[in-house]
Amino acid sequence: MKKYLLPSLRLTLVLLILLCVIYPLFIMLVGKVTPGGGDGVKVYRNGKVVGYENIAQAFKSDRYFQPRPSAVNYNAAGSGASNAGPTNPDYLKKVQAAIDTFTVHNPGINKSDIPAELVTASGSGLDPDLSPEGANIQAKRIARLRNIPEQDLLKLVDEHTEKPLFGIFGPAKVNVLKLNIALDDLHTH
Repeated sequence: MKKYLLPSLRLTLVLLILLCVIYPLFIMLVGKVTPGGGDGVKVYRNGKVVGYENIAQAFKSDRYFQPRPSAVNYNAAGSGASNAGPTNPDYLKKVQAAIDTFTVHNPGINKSDIPAELVTASGSGLDPDLSPEGANIQAKRIARLRNIPEQDLLKLVDEHTEKPLFGIFGPAKVNVLKLNIALDDLHTH
C-alpha cells in the first residue's frame, strides 16, 4: 500500500498545482491580452456603455432589428440552450410560437422565407450576430415604422456586415447591437 500511496499523493499535488494554479493563471493572462481585457468588448454610445459586442441583448421595440431568440432570456450570467431535440413537442411549440410572433410583427413575410436563426435560439442563448438575411428580412418592418426607405436599411445592413475571415472561414454576420446604434444614428444625420 505504501508503494502506491506516495506516488498517488505526489501526482495529486502536481495536478493540483497544475490545474488549480498554473492553468487558471494562464487563462487569465490570455484573457488580459484579448480585446476588452477579458471583460468583453464594451460598446459605447454618447460616452455611455450600451452593451457588449459579444453578448446579445433584447430590443423591445419593433423599430429595431431583433436578435435571435434566447434560451436564457439574454441573461449573460450563464449561457445555455434548450437542449431539446428537433422532434421534441415542447420545442416545436416554442418554434411555432416564435414563427407566429415573427409573422405578426412582420406582416407579408412567408413562413418559408423566415431564416431559422430568427425562430431558434443559439447554443449559448447569447449570440449577438445575425446573418445578413436575418437582418434584411426585418428591413421592411423597420422602414415602415421609422418612415425610412427600405433601400437605406438594406444598405445599412450591408455596411455592417462582417465578411468571413479571409473570405472563407465562418459565415458573414451582422452584429445586432452595432446595427441598431447605426440605425438610431441614421435619424440624426
